Amino acid sequence: MPADRTIRLWSIAALVASALALGGCSTQIADMPGVGLPVDAPERPKEAGGYLPVHDLPPDRNEEAMKPAELAKIQSELTAARDRQATASTPPASTSPKPAKK
Repeated sequence: MPADRTIRLWSIAALVASALALGGCSTQIADMPGVGLPVDAPERPKEAGGYLPVHDLPPDRNEEAMKPAELAKIQSELTAARDRQATASTPPASTSPKPAKK
């Protein structure tokens, strides 16, 4: 009976080896016209896609972001708003003393 067991082990080993060998060829099998891709599938690109150009910087701007007159106007408006808020947040000083409670 040990001969039957040896033959069975060798046949299982051959089956596993052939499964692994065919598994390595799966990409070529998928590219076959009748097996892998449907008829209406788009073609694959010849070269793999490259990396995006992350180090390319946009061109420098030649124009100013804001004209000096507009900048001065906005700064004066902001200063006036700050001053209005500062005076509105301080409580008015009362001139009459509070009566004392007994």
